[in-house]
Amino acid sequence: MKNCRLELKWAVIYTFFLLVWMVFERLMGWHDVHIAKHHLYTLLIYLPTALAYYLALSDKRNNFYGGIISFKQAFICGLVLTIFIAILAIPAQYIISTYITPQYFENVIAYAVQSGKATPEEAASFFNLQSYMVQAVAGSLAFGLVLSALISFIVRRK
Repeated sequence: MKNCRLELKWAVIYTFFLLVWMVFERLMGWHDVHIAKHHLYTLLIYLPTALAYYLALSDKRNNFYGGIISFKQAFICGLVLTIFIAILAIPAQYIISTYITPQYFENVIAYAVQSGKATPEEAASFFNLQSYMVQAVAGSLAFGLVLSALISFIVRRK
C-alpha cells in the first residue's frame, strides 16, 4: 500500500474535484433548466480529468521514481489510480445523487420522455442511482485505461 500512496492521494483529489464539478453543473442549470444540453456540457469534465492524470503520473515520476519513469511504470501507476477512482466513484455518485443534485433523475427522466427519446419505463430503468453507479465505475475504468496509456506516453522519461 505504501507504493500506492500517491495514486490514492490523487484519486481522492480527483473525487473531491468531481463533487465540486457536479455542484458547478447544478449551479449552471445543466441538471434542470439546460438539461437538454447536459450530455454535451458534461463532456467538458474530460479536460480536467486528463490534467489530473497528468499531475498524478508526473507526481509519481518526480516523487517516487526520482524523475525517471518508463512507459510501463507510468501505465501501471495510471491503472492503480484508475482502480482507486473507480472504487471512489460509487460513494461519489451516491453523494452527487443524494445531496448535490437530488432532483437530477426526476428531471432527466421527464426530459427523456417529453423529448421522445425514451418511454417512461426505459428512462426510469436507465436514469437511476444504481444504473449511474454502474456507469460511473465502468466509465472510470474505460476512460482511465485510455488516459493511463496516453498520459504515460507523455510523462515517461529515460
